[in-house]
Amino acid sequence: MLSRKPIFPGVIELNFQAGEVLGCSVYLIYDQDEWVLIDIGYEETVDDYIEIIRRLDFPLSRCKALIATHADVDHIQGLAKAKQVLRTEVMSHPNAVKPLESGDALLTLAEIAAQGLKMDMPPVQIEHQIDEGTIIQVGDKKIEVWHTPGHTDSQLAFRIDNILLSGDNIYRDGCIGALDAHHGSDIKAFITSLERIRDSDIEWLLPSHGPIFRKDVAMLNKTIDRVKGYLTMADFGTLAESWPLIDEWEDEVADGILPEGLG
Repeated sequence: MLSRKPIFPGVIELNFQAGEVLGCSVYLIYDQDEWVLIDIGYEETVDDYIEIIRRLDFPLSRCKALIATHADVDHIQGLAKAKQVLRTEVMSHPNAVKPLESGDALLTLAEIAAQGLKMDMPPVQIEHQIDEGTIIQVGDKKIEVWHTPGHTDSQLAFRIDNILLSGDNIYRDGCIGALDAHHGSDIKAFITSLERIRDSDIEWLLPSHGPIFRKDVAMLNKTIDRVKGYLTMADFGTLAESWPLIDEWEDEVADGILPEGLG
């Protein structure tokens, strides 16, 4: 038997509980003997996580649901396996249903040909679609669902009192989840989601990668300003709103202007 190490009342992060990082953050939310898992990570670590849960003396039959923060492979590849072992149901945002139920390797980033990456993406049935304002009841504990698109169009965050399980929105160092048009990234939506987190009365952020941290408005403002800059930077291709450099180049070509020191 393991001694439980909740980071907040009724909230256990399974990597922290294990004392080693096995993958993305996997949060076990519980009240009385009822519990849910938010994300599960890769298929290869499912057995490790379930063994930890057994040793924490959580009845496997009392798992109310497996909940996907979004449909990226590093968060959800193990869903089908965990669902089979726990005999429970899966919840996700409506935009995550198609890639999860079809096992779409491209939309879940399980396959990236340019990097030689190809992983299995086992399909899994979604019994419940959850969205902005949904309340998930676990015992007497209420989990409020936030839809926080930007990283993906299915990105969810989960509020419990003054904490927010914030998904891939923001990490302790000010980094954000990857922007990729293939899985529904949206820069403007990302800015809105970050501003919502900044302006909320949330005190603690529990991200999907890396350590938990106290909300830092100055850091969030710095990140928001940086992400706003992406709207006019070519690095982000079709996700950008404009590319001022092209306008400058057109003017310089028309006027025959070369850099100082040339011509």
